[in-house]
Amino acid sequence: MIPTRSRTDFDVVIAGGGMVGPCLAALLAGEPRLAGLRIAMLDPAPLRRPVDGSIDLRVSALSRASQRVLGAAAVWSAVEPHAAAYDQMRVWDAAGSVNDRDCLYFTAAELGEPNLGHIVENLRVQWALHDSPLLREVTHIRNGLAEVSADEEGSEVTLDDGRSITCRLLVGADGPRSPTRERAGIGRAGWSYGQTAVVAHLRSELPHRDTAWQRFLPSGPLALLPLRDGRVSLVWTTTPEHAQHLQDCDPSDFAGEVTVASDRALGDLSLDSGRAGFELGFWHAREYVRPSLVLVGDAAHTLHPLAGQGVNLGYLDCAALVQVLAEGMGRDGEFAALRTLRRYERWRRSENALVMGLCDGINRVFTQTGMAAAALRRTGMAAVAQQPLLRRALVQRALGVTGDVPQLVRHSA
Repeated sequence: MIPTRSRTDFDVVIAGGGMVGPCLAALLAGEPRLAGLRIAMLDPAPLRRPVDGSIDLRVSALSRASQRVLGAAAVWSAVEPHAAAYDQMRVWDAAGSVNDRDCLYFTAAELGEPNLGHIVENLRVQWALHDSPLLREVTHIRNGLAEVSADEEGSEVTLDDGRSITCRLLVGADGPRSPTRERAGIGRAGWSYGQTAVVAHLRSELPHRDTAWQRFLPSGPLALLPLRDGRVSLVWTTTPEHAQHLQDCDPSDFAGEVTVASDRALGDLSLDSGRAGFELGFWHAREYVRPSLVLVGDAAHTLHPLAGQGVNLGYLDCAALVQVLAEGMGRDGEFAALRTLRRYERWRRSENALVMGLCDGINRVFTQTGMAAAALRRTGMAAVAQQPLLRRALVQRALGVTGDVPQLVRHSA
């Protein structure tokens, strides 16, 4: 059993019931070295059930590492039937064509991998996580977080209804506008991109061929991601004004604009869903940890969606945090000591900063206008296209299986 210095209501309270919070709860509950933890999940939002035969607008590209993390959380078998595996990726610049020699072409075959990842709606992942058998002993509290007080002895959380609960470790997994981070007084550095991502699902004249397509336009990247039902999911990053136009215009006009902007890579497109827009920003928490408090996922970092790394970084945070907590328990029995939390912070902050900086740099390079900038981009892409080892390294990094990764993603769970 977990030793305690003083009696608290819970050992761990996780604020946030989206895609990251319940994953962390499942991993904690399934870690033998942390057997006996009293875990609670705090989220005021009611869980929305996926609709059979429908695909929600918000989707994610799950990496191999995320697949293994979700396997360890005992939910991948429930997620996979609703996911679209993609085994190819094509990336090209607006100044060129999808068939030009400088179009980057990645395949799972050249890596000896079964695929490059899976496209799946966020709602399906969230639902599967909440239904994980590992969460059966986790307490669900349908209430919001109003105030936080944390020190070496533990954290006290005041709920929206005025009640208070205490814990040895409070985890903020409550998104980019994290109440946990804000109530704890942890600042963040970054900026708004002045870009909005427009999302929708479309039917295409040509089959998507289990391929993820991404074209870099001056206003931002446009991605067409394969869905399991044969449609494609659009993620078009553009200016706020253009994004509003795309959401308001006639469906046929919208489809026509996407067809042209996507270089007709999939022929004529037709809108087959609603439309929505999401503002984009780059934010990094100044601290990941305080005594008895830690941040994971979007509460700690928010990055550009062009490489689809957002939730994947969050799952790596979860796996890393569980690993260091378990190692801390084995070392001195103090699983949530500040020195243990600092190990997590040093590990994940540097890894996340690397990926965030890379995504930000790519976005800046491809939004530079002018003939010289376009020529330089095409030259660079052509060079990468002709270097199999470099392409392999880039894809392996995107799969989340290289670098300083947690133990459970080094092999299939």
